[in-house]
Amino acid sequence: MTNGIQEVDQAMLGTIKRHAGVGMAVGVLVVVAGILALLSPLVAGLSIAVAVGVLIVASGVSRLFLAFKMGSFGHGLLVFLLGLLSILIGGYMLARPGMALATLTLVLATYFAVDGGFQIIWAFRLRPIKGWGWALFSGVVSLALGIMIWRQFPMSGVWAVGTLAGIQMVFGGSSVASVCSAARRAATDGQS
Repeated sequence: MTNGIQEVDQAMLGTIKRHAGVGMAVGVLVVVAGILALLSPLVAGLSIAVAVGVLIVASGVSRLFLAFKMGSFGHGLLVFLLGLLSILIGGYMLARPGMALATLTLVLATYFAVDGGFQIIWAFRLRPIKGWGWALFSGVVSLALGIMIWRQFPMSGVWAVGTLAGIQMVFGGSSVASVCSAARRAATDGQS
C-alpha cells in the first residue's frame, strides 16, 4: 500500500523533500497569520485594502514610466491616462482604507453570489454524474454567503474580507505544512 507520495512528479517531490523544513515553517506561520486575521478581521481587512492600494499605485507608476518611454503624448497617451487613473484610485484607497474595504466587501459579495449561481447551474448539468451533489452544495453555500454579505452590508465590511482571508490562510498554511510533512516522512521512510 502506498501513501500516494510516489505518484507525484519526482522532480517536484525532490524539491519539496529538500525544503520540507522551510515549507513546514512557512505553513505554520501562515496558519498563525490566519488565526490572527480571524481574531481581528477588521484589522486584517483594512490591511488587505491598504495592500491592494499600494499595488494599484505601483501599477500606475509603472504605467507612467512605460508611457514616458513610449512618448506620453503620442502612442503612450492611453497608457499614461491609465497610469494616472491607477495612481488616483490607489491613492484614494490608501487615504481612505475604510471606503476601500467597503468596496472590496461589495465586490466579494457579488463574486460569491455570481459564482454560487454558476456552480448551481453547473451542478444540475452534471446531475447524472456521481458526486454532482457536492457541486450543488458548494454553489448553494457560495450563493448564500454572497447574499449574507450583501444583506449585512455595511456591517459585513467589518468582518467579511478579514475573516475570509483568515480562513484561506489557515487552510492554505495547513495544506503546505501537511504536504511538506508527508514529503519529509517519505524521505525518512526511503532512507531507512
